[in-house]
Amino acid sequence: MPVVDAAAWLSRPELPLVVALAIGLLIGLERERRKGAGGSRAAAGLRTFALVGLLGGVVALIGNGGLILLAGGFVALGALAAYSLGERQDPGLTGEVALVATFALGVLAQTRPTVALEAGVVVAALLAFRVQLHRLVRERITDQELLDALTFAIAAVVILPLLPNRAVDPFGLFNPFTLWRLAVVAMALSFIGYVAQRLFGGRYGLLVAGLAAGLVSSTAAVAAMGGRSKAEPGVTEASAAGAVASMIGSLGYLMGIVSAVSLPLAAVLAAPIGLSAVLLLGYAAVLIRRAPKSTQAPPAGRAFNAAVVLLFVGLVGGFSLAAELLIGWLGAPGALAAATVMGLADAHAAAVSMATLLAGGRLALGAAAVGVVLTLTTNMAVKIPTAFVTGTRAYGRRVTLGVGLLLIGLWLGGWLVLAGTSGLAGVAAAP
Repeated sequence: MPVVDAAAWLSRPELPLVVALAIGLLIGLERERRKGAGGSRAAAGLRTFALVGLLGGVVALIGNGGLILLAGGFVALGALAAYSLGERQDPGLTGEVALVATFALGVLAQTRPTVALEAGVVVAALLAFRVQLHRLVRERITDQELLDALTFAIAAVVILPLLPNRAVDPFGLFNPFTLWRLAVVAMALSFIGYVAQRLFGGRYGLLVAGLAAGLVSSTAAVAAMGGRSKAEPGVTEASAAGAVASMIGSLGYLMGIVSAVSLPLAAVLAAPIGLSAVLLLGYAAVLIRRAPKSTQAPPAGRAFNAAVVLLFVGLVGGFSLAAELLIGWLGAPGALAAATVMGLADAHAAAVSMATLLAGGRLALGAAAVGVVLTLTTNMAVKIPTAFVTGTRAYGRRVTLGVGLLLIGLWLGGWLVLAGTSGLAGVAAAP
């Protein structure tokens, strides 16, 4: 029995033509199903799309640029003629554009068959999921959500690549690319949390809402859930579960932004923060099981607040500068003192400041890790009076227990890391 040489078979000129034909058939299959019948039917269906894809492959194989342009112009004119003469109520150009795209992909298949086939699958999917995409855009996405998505795209795709990736100050602390990358990460994490909030409702609405809110400010989430518990005493358990979930979200947010600046520090913090998150997750599960099933999730709002994100980046820069001055004055103990105080205002910004100082060689790994633990401790302690002031006493007690579990996991995990890793022995010593 003869053995087929796979490499030789894949290099045969017929294969790109087969890919071009397959692209036309795939897109044409979807178009045929929507073609309709009678005098109002669309002009192009399965056979037309298959022939157009094959035509693109053939003219590209011939290799004459003028012929490719001529054939492409013929396909475009045919699509426009079909649109002009067609008897239909739909004024869209989707089918006509798809026909021209099929020709272009047939041409591309002669040099990049894999890319052409992938693009053809995407085109067919966009056509097939037309109803679902229209419903998503028109009914599920609000104007504010669209603006937030575009704001994030501008920040990540337009602004970030244009920023210089180097320090621009005498201390070597302010790297525009790193600071703006933090803003992009903050937007992305908040966006993910918001989408999760929109997807879930009912009994788990407050839990998911708290988790999403924790990506921005867990203290604010504790206050908001406290107000909910005072307004509706029947949802105390669910409100407390949302507050605890906000602490979990805050821990995850902190790990994400610290990882963007210093992976070694994130690796050291994985054990204490992971242990705290596990304890809180178990506690939140207990609370949500005791919550009424009728609890409803809050309505749609904003995916993220750009002003809050910019304020966060500003705090990172300011706290980093303050810590740098304290280090120059008191050494590494000054940085730890600064982290403790900074935690009262914003644990995330203070933690990133520690990571920035570590990445710049201004602070030892152990000192940076202890600084993050201290800033988390003071930040979480603020939530106890916040819970009692904004919510019921029962709510305050449940949030206090959650804070206690978090601190136990944080300090126990931190102690285990420091005790078991010789590289962190000199916690207070600067490098």
